[in-house]
Amino acid sequence: MWIKICGMTDARAVSTALELAVEAIGFVFAPSVRQLTPARAAELARPARGRLSCVAVTQHPTQVQLDEIVRGFGPDVLQTDIEDLLDLRLPHTLARLPVLRAGAVPGGTLPARVLFEGPRSGSGATTDWTAAAEHARATQLVLAGGLNAANVADAIHGVRPWGVDASSGLECEPGRKDAVRMQAFVSAARAAFAEVGT
Repeated sequence: MWIKICGMTDARAVSTALELAVEAIGFVFAPSVRQLTPARAAELARPARGRLSCVAVTQHPTQVQLDEIVRGFGPDVLQTDIEDLLDLRLPHTLARLPVLRAGAVPGGTLPARVLFEGPRSGSGATTDWTAAAEHARATQLVLAGGLNAANVADAIHGVRPWGVDASSGLECEPGRKDAVRMQAFVSAARAAFAEVGT
């Protein structure tokens, strides 16, 4: 069981994630209402360092952009589309969470762990759970895309993922996390993981 809450934009969201003891939080550097500068992300992440994984969430970054994120934010994990990792130069100590999007045909063997979501991140739309379930039999799959407290149990039962990731479904308005929705999501996810024995 691995739970990530993505799209941190304020200190209260980070504090709530720490109280809920999730495994990871995400800071978005791709164009989005949740996009942060590396300096702002580093400031928000400070209380979480060493307590959970701080993930830099990107999509098709240039090498210059990535270098700025690594230098200014210092992520524990880089989350970016699987094809991005072919060309980027990354520090050896930086863990990777490749993103596999619904409809894409992965070339060769899947990495040991992938995040599976829809064509567009942060849209609030659920992804192809049937395809996700197939991939989850071959790798440690983190399911993302439109998850919230109301549907995460069905997602876990249907897909049997290694982990789940939510963002827009936990917001009271675009870009602002709601503590009650975060708590409800985490509780529902943990209960469902316990039921399926993951």
